[in-house]
Amino acid sequence: MTHLRIISISISRLAVSLLLCILAVIPADAQNRRKDTEVKKDTVALFRGFSVSADLVGPVMMAVGDYGQYEAALHLNLKDKYFPVFELGYGRADHTEETTQLSYKTSAPYFRIGADFNVLKNKHDIYRLFVGVRYAFTSFKYDLSSPGVNDPVWGGVTPYEATDVKCNYHWLEAGLGVDVKLAGPLHLGWSLRYKQRLSADEGTLGKAWYVPGFGETGTSAFGALFNVAIDI
Repeated sequence: MTHLRIISISISRLAVSLLLCILAVIPADAQNRRKDTEVKKDTVALFRGFSVSADLVGPVMMAVGDYGQYEAALHLNLKDKYFPVFELGYGRADHTEETTQLSYKTSAPYFRIGADFNVLKNKHDIYRLFVGVRYAFTSFKYDLSSPGVNDPVWGGVTPYEATDVKCNYHWLEAGLGVDVKLAGPLHLGWSLRYKQRLSADEGTLGKAWYVPGFGETGTSAFGALFNVAIDI
């Protein structure tokens, strides 16, 4: 198990713990006091504004591991219940296999589009509990290089290198998240994501080691985001 995978598992466990803690402190009596208001027809405007957010987990992963990403998002607020979202990021990897010394490098943008749904009964509280879905896509190139392979026939060392190997990935994400308004327009939130590959072109060399926005290649993956958001 790589250090980066250990970090990813630790982040996911921490995210689950924080989600449970935040949900536990939502005061039940406040929900009861607003019960009479909730049964009345919700007369708030359809468009409630929008917010921008940035993820803090990706830069930390990039700083301590072999890959990571920078990511920002734009969220629309419809009646404090529906939140269409567009996410744009830039993923990067620089990994060298310890045993073979084979190096893998890539960097490319990716995007996601989808929506979050606030499932709390009181939609206008400072707390929000989200379930969400995303469609995601990236088109990227990667480079492979090796200090050389021993030639069993002619002897000597044969260098190995491949550049600009073209790939693309399509995947879906399902998520669960919590958002809390701290003060004024400032929000903080956690999101856990399950990623399922739809289709892929992994290039002429076969399986790529890392896909920007998706993570290490495979048919599925898990991820976590810690977002700082500002209402505008």
